Amino acid sequence: MIDQNLIRQLVTMALDEDLNYQTPNDGDITAALIPQSQHAHAYVITREDCVFVGKAIIEEVFKQVDPSVAVEVLVNDGDFVVANTRLFTATGSARAILTAERTALNFVQTLSGTATTTANYVAVLAGTQTKLLDTRKTIPGLRALQKYAVKCGGGENHRIGLFDAYLIKENHIAACGSIAIAVATARNNHPDKPVEVEVENLNELQQALDAGSDIIMLDNFSVDEIIQAVEVTQGKAKLEVSGNMTIETLTTYAQAGVDFISSGALTKHVQSIDLSMRFE
Repeated sequence: MIDQNLIRQLVTMALDEDLNYQTPNDGDITAALIPQSQHAHAYVITREDCVFVGKAIIEEVFKQVDPSVAVEVLVNDGDFVVANTRLFTATGSARAILTAERTALNFVQTLSGTATTTANYVAVLAGTQTKLLDTRKTIPGLRALQKYAVKCGGGENHRIGLFDAYLIKENHIAACGSIAIAVATARNNHPDKPVEVEVENLNELQQALDAGSDIIMLDNFSVDEIIQAVEVTQGKAKLEVSGNMTIETLTTYAQAGVDFISSGALTKHVQSIDLSMRFE
């Protein structure tokens, strides 16, 4: 689950953006056209098949706009739903429902899009031993939410940030002087943190193995080179493939025998889900 304090902060930020830091009654000038006493019942549907994510966020949005609005989320995070499925209902102040609508839907459409893309990738990898990972290529401020959505879609999280695991890349290696020095320094500084090294050829792969890396990322390797890398590694480290991963090429790379495939597309190339609110 996502930390509730984070959800509260993000929802407040999103509502402030829409209302210009004013109250819902003052900030939503269009909703103010409706009599304050008018009540309504509304529901939201998805116009396309998707993996739903956003239950706690929907509830928090309406709570902050008007806690008297009764919200019922009809599906759970991670559920696959078909087009025209009702996702949630809202009953209460018509003004409040309309004020909360776009903020709630913005979160849900983005997170459900991330989860749905992830689920499509995971389906392609079914039957292989390869796990799908996300990356740090996330929407600023929404990393925790997007990584949660990846989990809801059946994927796995790579490191959360710069603090919880090493990922030693080309520029780190150049600045440190060598792969061996970079890995040795990492072990000395934080012996409890996993060490991953990105390599660009088989020579660097051997250096990373000799240095004792836990995980080695094969950056833009050809399929033939990946097969050679698996043979050279012989289980001494986990292997991850990254760089220009597409849903069409996943199976080929997985069949080469790597442990992980990471893709920034899960969180970077987000195709939002089409949602719609309707009044009854």
